[in-house]
Amino acid sequence: MSTPPRHLSVSIACPFARAYALLAPPENFLRWASGLAGALCRDGGGWLADTPQGVMPLRFSPANDYGVLDHWVSPPGQAEIYVPLRLLARDDGCELLLTLFRQPGVDDAQFEADADWVARDLAAAKAWLERG
Repeated sequence: MSTPPRHLSVSIACPFARAYALLAPPENFLRWASGLAGALCRDGGGWLADTPQGVMPLRFSPANDYGVLDHWVSPPGQAEIYVPLRLLARDDGCELLLTLFRQPGVDDAQFEADADWVARDLAAAKAWLERG
């Protein structure tokens, strides 16, 4: 059996509709997702991201009413990586939740480092959305 996924989340003091409207456009991932810190541009029906590991194709979930912000990353020479990301409504704001799956060949230390990276990115999303 594979390693259980890691669920990382952050509570955000921002109304769900406003947070989703800001998070859903792929271009806005650059504001908080440090793995895309270089650039993100359209490539036909998908996107290309300049990441620390080089340029990678990405796909994003279409806009929806359910808070689904899933995306898929295609590292060169590897299988596509599915990244489930959800925005959940709460009475006093919302919760941003990412599920991190351990990829083949990733040891415990790297998985922890990946989880730490995700936690920093979620904190950056929270700060951005709460700033206004």
